[in-house]
Amino acid sequence: METYKQMSAPSAIPKQVRWLWWSVLLALIGWVLTDLYVPRKNSIRHFDPAEVARLETAMWQSYYDKRPVLLFWQLAGGLRQQFHAPFWRSFVLAFQATKAAFMFKQGKSRADYQETLPDLVAYYESIQALTVEQFNVPRVAELELEWWIVHRQRDRYSYNDLANALVQTSAALYNQPAGGFAAYGPLRADAMRLCDEAGRQDGGGTEADWQQINIVLNKAWGTLQVVVQNGR
Repeated sequence: METYKQMSAPSAIPKQVRWLWWSVLLALIGWVLTDLYVPRKNSIRHFDPAEVARLETAMWQSYYDKRPVLLFWQLAGGLRQQFHAPFWRSFVLAFQATKAAFMFKQGKSRADYQETLPDLVAYYESIQALTVEQFNVPRVAELELEWWIVHRQRDRYSYNDLANALVQTSAALYNQPAGGFAAYGPLRADAMRLCDEAGRQDGGGTEADWQQINIVLNKAWGTLQVVVQNGR
């Protein structure tokens, strides 16, 4: 009986396990708080264009495949790649961008679309907090909204108009002359055209369609990288 009681008595292992879990939990909380609130600055001029293109292609495909959770995850990854957002903060930015996008999607007129502007300003304020470069946050938010409108109202605007709107947005974000982005704008607009065409197909386009979109986006982001790194 004595032997049975000794075997049944609580051991020190569960206590050690509890301490281990508490340590892991505290470390995780510390990581999240540091990630969210400790200031850090990077240059938005440095990014991997191939990875940004890959993630953007994947996001567009997830959108047409109606996979919102995966789309959100990919968006956060793209923000980490393009703007060097810390891991947890990238999800905050992704939420801000998604909130603006959904409000925009519900709009029916330019007046409705303007309701999106405060969310876009908040989004770009979060990006500004991450960058060593300075840009005019309200102006960039307005231009971002403008190209969204141009892209959505394809019965009123052409893809050339979209290319110009993308040029203006990039010029404002990077504080460089618009002429430097003359190649980037048409390339990214062409990728959007291909995406729109793929989205109109049954099943949301073929694998070959998405490969072609990725190729064009890769060229677009590669062109942008050269422009912003040479224009410092």
